[in-house]
Amino acid sequence: MSTTRAAVVESGGAPFTLSTVELDEPRPNEALVRMVAAGLCHTDLGVAGGGLPFPLPGVLGHEGAGVVEAVGSDVTGIEPGDHVLMSFTSCGGCKNCRDGHPAYCATWLPLNLLGGRRPDGTSTISRDGEPLGGHFFGQSSFAERALVDQRSLVKVDRDVPLETIAPLGCGVQTGVGAVWNVLAPRTGDTLVILGAGAVGLSAVMAAAMTPATTVIAVDLVAERLELARELGATHTVNAGDGDILEAIQVITDGAGADGVVETTGSVAVLRKGVDALAARGTAVIVGAPPFGSEVALDVNGMLGGKRVVGLTLGDHETQTAIPALVKLVREGRLPLERLISKYAFEDIGQAVQDMGAGKAIKPVMTFA
Repeated sequence: MSTTRAAVVESGGAPFTLSTVELDEPRPNEALVRMVAAGLCHTDLGVAGGGLPFPLPGVLGHEGAGVVEAVGSDVTGIEPGDHVLMSFTSCGGCKNCRDGHPAYCATWLPLNLLGGRRPDGTSTISRDGEPLGGHFFGQSSFAERALVDQRSLVKVDRDVPLETIAPLGCGVQTGVGAVWNVLAPRTGDTLVILGAGAVGLSAVMAAAMTPATTVIAVDLVAERLELARELGATHTVNAGDGDILEAIQVITDGAGADGVVETTGSVAVLRKGVDALAARGTAVIVGAPPFGSEVALDVNGMLGGKRVVGLTLGDHETQTAIPALVKLVREGRLPLERLISKYAFEDIGQAVQDMGAGKAIKPVMTFA
């Protein structure tokens, strides 16, 4: 048992407050990691706000990066002193995990988002002897030290600043995967990215590295649209200036989009995106509205071969994908630093406020 300082959410809607907590000893399949940086994601805010049934009080955080201090007896390929990036965890044994699609693990929800415990029901984090919700995405990285499941760990080169790559654990790989793994644009394709937050701008950067020749970014914030152009969008649409469907039709001369990435979580925006598709086009649902949300679609409009596909974490196999993305960041081909605003861990409340107000695209907490 060891102690560390963590940002604890006491109940749904409560702020993050710094508190001393106890970490369990690493199990054979776990590692103790000293945190260097952790990205703040809308999923963290959704859980903290009480929008998902994660057990609170608890410790969130799922875009961690740090240095390994100790490893369990069954952990292979990682040793103390290694630099690691943390992503989601998975069982490793179900059909989807064996097929290289761990984001669709049969036990993904309890292991990552809802359970708050190890698979055997034990807690990784406690306070004054009382268990806290933890094991969030196998890491709970809003803490100075984290007890991390081995399948959440990806070893990275030591020459890459960890604060520049922490967001790869969730938001960035999601946006990139929507374009590369699902849409897979062909020469001359038109893509529409709905929402220019961290996920949407990651999709824009990914689209700029494909044969797509038209990349349309849609958002309400002019500054984000300007950044989208700088990152590779060929056109931008301010959703506050009129109907986005009409604007997309004008840009495409009525042909519509071959691919759409919906990142906002708005079912109304999703419907617009599906309607904007060309025949045989694909819309990828990335943004997550509240559980139980539904969207009505024009059935006859779907008969032209349109597809609507849901996506989790970009459908990446992290041990392969994340090192490749790190290489792109290092080489300047994925300029992730353009999205990042840095905050000291003690200022997590300010980071939350700035993200909610749209002042920060991707807050990253750094640890002294």
